[in-house]
Amino acid sequence: MPRTIARKVLELEARAILDLVPRLGDAFDRAIDALYACKGRVVVTGMGKSGLIGAKIAATFSSTGTPSLFMHPAEAVHGDIGMVVPGDVVLAISQSGETEEILRLLELIRRLDVALIAMTGSPGSTLSRHSRIVLDVRIEQEASPLGLVPTASTTAALAMGDALAMALLERRGLTPDDFARFHPGGHIGRKVVTVAHVMHAGSDAPLVPIGTSMRDAIKTMSDRKLGMTCVVREDGTLAGVVTDGDLRRRLGRGENLLTMTVDGVMSQNPVTIGRQELAVAALNILEARKITSLVVVDAQNRVEGVLHIHDLWRTQLF
Repeated sequence: MPRTIARKVLELEARAILDLVPRLGDAFDRAIDALYACKGRVVVTGMGKSGLIGAKIAATFSSTGTPSLFMHPAEAVHGDIGMVVPGDVVLAISQSGETEEILRLLELIRRLDVALIAMTGSPGSTLSRHSRIVLDVRIEQEASPLGLVPTASTTAALAMGDALAMALLERRGLTPDDFARFHPGGHIGRKVVTVAHVMHAGSDAPLVPIGTSMRDAIKTMSDRKLGMTCVVREDGTLAGVVTDGDLRRRLGRGENLLTMTVDGVMSQNPVTIGRQELAVAALNILEARKITSLVVVDAQNRVEGVLHIHDLWRTQLF
């Protein structure tokens, strides 16, 4: 019995989301235009369960490049309406479109002359008639056995909020670097760290020019403590790398390294990566190739730095 009820709930809520797809028309496009053009903040408001969904939508907006905050409608009529200023956009969530606390804000919002977007299941409601844009999130039925507890309706509103946020993210061209700035801590923050954030660059990167003696190259490797050095041409492009492994193999064959130059020892065509790649992608390459370092190069194959697997350990990507 419990699983039967659970299955019905999940099916009804899944259907509520799928029913939104054919309604993604002109109103959705205009909502994205208004949110993208917003010079202030997106102020999300809703009462009860809709308010909880609204708070999550506001948080998602903020974390994906759209400044946003949540305003409790009951508190708004007691002074919190001061959160809303010209240039903002208000997103009001109400399944019925007749929520008393929301309706009391309509005149205040009109006086402030800000755009009002309604997310409602009642396109003919009072809220809809007073809104510039109406997003239709109506449902066939709630998923609760009594049909009273907000379930499918809040799921639909949450999904529509996510759709807005992701469409805005794409419109803004948010990059992994941007996302990393919004999520500096926690698991997500680690996942969006780029190679540029953890690589050794500048004077910390082991570099020697072609023709360098192995004596000097070994000193560079020892000083930088990365177990390798890049060998670069006059124009800064990568010619090869010399690693601890190369030294061991040469010594194992009885070669006198101190009489050689890097040209005769280096491994050509080493594995490289770009500075904008995610650190987790670098980790996957290192593990797949069973190597400890990657050379970071630009589009012209000029060396920009070196990434060592220990740098990734420090970011706790494992």
